[in-house]
Amino acid sequence: MTLSRTLSMLCALAATAAASANDFPTVDRVLYVNECMRSNPGPQFEMVNKCSCALDRLASEVKYDDYVSMTTIVNAVTIGGERGGELRDNESLKPQIARYRELQARVSKACFIEKR
Repeated sequence: MTLSRTLSMLCALAATAAASANDFPTVDRVLYVNECMRSNPGPQFEMVNKCSCALDRLASEVKYDDYVSMTTIVNAVTIGGERGGELRDNESLKPQIARYRELQARVSKACFIEKR
């Protein structure tokens, strides 16, 4: 096998691994970036890039299914009344909430997103 063919095969394998590491569906990527931009106002071009960076970092650290679980829990605890109280008082959910918030803080810092 020639050197160029071997290099081509290695590049293809690396691209496949990178693609599977970021298995977030496009619609969820768009929703994340839009929410990030809404939460962190600033110049549009700058924030699109920073929020995209944050999502790429997040996707490299957590599987999509875990992301969905964490965001569902974080969003559900904001429900008011008894239904929300059931979730807020559930001790088994608190580690996932803390993990999500820590992950968000880490990717925001890495991508220079400052809370205003």
